[in-house]
Amino acid sequence: MTDRELRSHRAETDPPEDLADFWGKTLAEAAQFPLAVTAEPVAETPLRTVSVYDVTFAGFGGQPISAWYLVPRQVEPGTATIIEFIGYGGGRGLPHELLFWSAAGHPHLIMDSRGQGSSWRVGHTPDTGTAGAPRVPGFLTDGLTSREDYYYRRLYVDAVRAVDAAAQLPHSDPARLVTTGTSQGGALSLVTAALHGGVAAAMPNVPFLCDIRASARLAVTGPYPELVKWCRTHRERAESAFEVLSYFDVVDLVRSASCPVHFGVALLDETCPPQGVYGCFNAYPGPKEITVYPWNGHESGEAHHLADQHRWLRREAGLG
Repeated sequence: MTDRELRSHRAETDPPEDLADFWGKTLAEAAQFPLAVTAEPVAETPLRTVSVYDVTFAGFGGQPISAWYLVPRQVEPGTATIIEFIGYGGGRGLPHELLFWSAAGHPHLIMDSRGQGSSWRVGHTPDTGTAGAPRVPGFLTDGLTSREDYYYRRLYVDAVRAVDAAAQLPHSDPARLVTTGTSQGGALSLVTAALHGGVAAAMPNVPFLCDIRASARLAVTGPYPELVKWCRTHRERAESAFEVLSYFDVVDLVRSASCPVHFGVALLDETCPPQGVYGCFNAYPGPKEITVYPWNGHESGEAHHLADQHRWLRREAGLG
């Protein structure tokens, strides 16, 4: 599609009638577990302008989820707290790997992704809820035969609970919580905007899990080919798998969101195709802006995009 065609593109998804009910019940089940937030100061760190906390909170099923919390030595009143989610296969890493937001003056929570953190950035949170069903290596097909057992049901709940945890942390303003992330992290930033009423703004970059069926047909790298392999092998179960995935497609979840949102999209992206990103952006009903990188792939705008997000957060969203 041309850039002009993408700007008017509408995703042809088929949301289940009980989508809202499914997520309402899922979050109600999660809420039965105390959040149990702890934030332990990390003494041994080379950082001098940022305080580091090792955070734990109860995610899906009450299972402990790890996070880093980076706090500038001086936090100005009215500064938003940034809640960041990590891309596919990565974990929270080391505290000094993600310093942009705290260096810009924002308290910054970085959530670990359960079961991930071994492909490109280290993680520490096990996934104790896996269904154990046959899958293509990775997470996109884990538990794919059941919406209750599907991996992203657990991860979406973890992300929503991370917003709750951030609201309880020192130096964090519960009215100024902003979610962000790239790829899988971008999907989670949108999911929290849709499922958590306390998100003030979201900044998804090249988000994953948008118009899943169409994106799986187009992507040639990254996680989507795992889904294609699974469907190629389980021919008779492919359609039932997409019925499960319809409960997790970000395009349909964001239709209930309303906070300001800033997207990033790369027109040469072969991992999260721009058709899916634009399908989500065009479905988003709230205030929105998108930055386009015509000559980039999944790396998107990298440091340029961080600067653009910061500009938008301060000038457009008023959350600097």
